[in-house]
Amino acid sequence: MPGWQTFQKRLATLTGTTGTARAALPARLQDLVRVQEIRSERLIGWVQLAVVTSFSLLYAIAPRPEDAPERMLRDPVLIVLMLYGAFTVGRLVLAYKWRLPSPLLILSILADIGLLLALIWAFHERYGQTPPFSLKAPTFAYMFVFIALRTLRFDPRYVLVAGIAAAIGWLGLVAVILHTTGTEVLTRSFVAYLNSNRVLLGAEYDKVFALLLVTAVLAFAVSRGRELVITALRDEAALRDLSRFFGHGISDTVVLAGEELVAGAAQERDAAILMLDIRGFTGMASRVSPRNVVELLTGLHARIIPIVRRHGGAVDKFLGDGIMITFGAVTPSKTAAADALRALDEIMTMAVTWEAEAPNHGLPRPLEVNGAVVAGQVVFAVLGASDRLEYTVIGTPVNLAAKLEKHNKVEGTRALTTFGTYRRAVHQGYTRAPPGEQRPARSVADQAAIDLVVMAGGTSRFREPTSASTSGYTE
Repeated sequence: MPGWQTFQKRLATLTGTTGTARAALPARLQDLVRVQEIRSERLIGWVQLAVVTSFSLLYAIAPRPEDAPERMLRDPVLIVLMLYGAFTVGRLVLAYKWRLPSPLLILSILADIGLLLALIWAFHERYGQTPPFSLKAPTFAYMFVFIALRTLRFDPRYVLVAGIAAAIGWLGLVAVILHTTGTEVLTRSFVAYLNSNRVLLGAEYDKVFALLLVTAVLAFAVSRGRELVITALRDEAALRDLSRFFGHGISDTVVLAGEELVAGAAQERDAAILMLDIRGFTGMASRVSPRNVVELLTGLHARIIPIVRRHGGAVDKFLGDGIMITFGAVTPSKTAAADALRALDEIMTMAVTWEAEAPNHGLPRPLEVNGAVVAGQVVFAVLGASDRLEYTVIGTPVNLAAKLEKHNKVEGTRALTTFGTYRRAVHQGYTRAPPGEQRPARSVADQAAIDLVVMAGGTSRFREPTSASTSGYTE
């Protein structure tokens, strides 16, 4: 259909909807736009059905003047209403079956205007008047309704088609009336126009001008609105992707920041850091296919992330086979330590099941998930340069949690925390049965003697350290 394609291109150029904006959207967003357009067409169909229903009700309850024809079955108004009702129902059914193509949408617009003009033309016959009587029918106002109806699709092309069709159709109706009655019905008197079946060309010009003016304003508004909608969809998708890569806490912090974020922005927070790692992963990865390695990690992450979210944590970063998780850093919390230990307990329980599935991935031997939690004061900061920023957590708890996680190998444990973190968590409502095993005055990497609590892998019950045993305690 070369002619139709040419018409589409010219109309798109006129309205500024050449498709460039949509083409710039990813395929998944273009699909979302199409879904919204389908919903809009269905909504338009329901509004059209409401209009024809209102027409029918008005026709049914309107008192009939004495000079109105009594031939109900041949009443032109009834015939037009029946045709328009059948067309509206058919269009609505098609809108629910599949996406209506542009030619059919244009045909629908022309049918709307054509049937409305036919209804207006039928007024003079129904009331036994001369043709100019139809030009005074109040039903003309529905022209604006049909034009405004096309704004629901957020495509100015259809608004323009409806407006231009209405203007041309009205001029055609005036021409038919003049052809039928002759030019003797013309008048230049506004009073004569109102009080008789005469035609005032100036009045008809005003109607056509109003149709075109309203069409231009609505098309411009829809064009601007369409740009905003596409921009909003793009931003919404970007935010959704941002939250997937950085977590809802980080993405919300970035988006909802009261002012532009710059490198160096920082806030002190009372937080807890949870470090996780897979013992023996590096050696195993060199002997297993990359595909199996990725499947193994994604399977583990798919189990850990829901646990972290359930306890109010945020994944700060994935470190190969390790994960750094924060509690109370992104969003301030009064129970950060308790939340972190609850998450660690649940992760350790889950890890037992995950480790048992290692043979399913072709692993030569089982793996072991290790973890550590340290709570304390951290700095939640923006680092980087003006064109590359990143939120991160800095502070002693971060460094100590990383070292403590590796210290599991020395202690022969699976999960550790400091006694200070454990005591803080208990004060925040954390309970554990049985309590963790205490291992006082341990040397962790280059740190001074630290009292530790075994969260997984210990055998003896936890006991309160004496004041002497905690005098040299360092979190």
